Amino acid sequence: MKLTNKIAVITGGNSGIGLAAAHEFRQQGARVILIGRKPDAVATAAAAVGGDTLGVVADVSRVADLDKAFQTIREKVGHIDILFANAGVAHFAPLAESSEALYDEMFNANVKGAYFTVQKALPLLTEGAAIVITASTVAHFGMPGASIYAAGKAALVNLVKTLALELAPRKIRVNVISPGPIATPIFDKMGLPAAAVQEMGGAILSQVPLGRFGQPEEIAKAVAYLVSPDAAYVTGTELLVDGGMAQG
Repeated sequence: MKLTNKIAVITGGNSGIGLAAAHEFRQQGARVILIGRKPDAVATAAAAVGGDTLGVVADVSRVADLDKAFQTIREKVGHIDILFANAGVAHFAPLAESSEALYDEMFNANVKGAYFTVQKALPLLTEGAAIVITASTVAHFGMPGASIYAAGKAALVNLVKTLALELAPRKIRVNVISPGPIATPIFDKMGLPAAAVQEMGGAILSQVPLGRFGQPEEIAKAVAYLVSPDAAYVTGTELLVDGGMAQG
């Protein structure tokens, strides 16, 4: 119960890693607020987490949505102790087939979304609050077809280093979690045929020294460590939870 009486906000909280983190945070005593794009999915997730969990509908790629979401959070709970900026999308395409629309979609959701999530949360963050941003192990190596996705995740890894310094005077800690291949619904949302997803999954798995996909709950526990008092002296750090993939 290391998060007792903490207010935790999670973007992309209605599925995958975000939902697993919501369950983990609540089990450790926090009150959880989930932010997601789809009203039905957000409501279902909030009910599944249970208790006084609150669901807020917002698209993090739209700054106006974030303004409304954090105004709602201000009215409902007044402050934030933990911010997990986890929302993101993944669509892969080789350079020759990538479009401006794909680039904008990916960077708006993955980079702009995380950046302005933190900015809009700032007035509500308590002194000593903890922020974690989700990047990816692909920030550290080349992966054909993933240029836009990987570049965006690399941007987040660097962003955290600067935010950690800027927010240190308020004792706010900022860290980044970089998962490897995790068994989440994001694979089903890539817009690829099932056979292509299966082929990609096999190719990725062959690069993981531990020989398996990770589970969302494993990432959630790592995030819970980063936002807990156990990590009170940890800021500006990237935690790779990738089965050793980045070491290959």
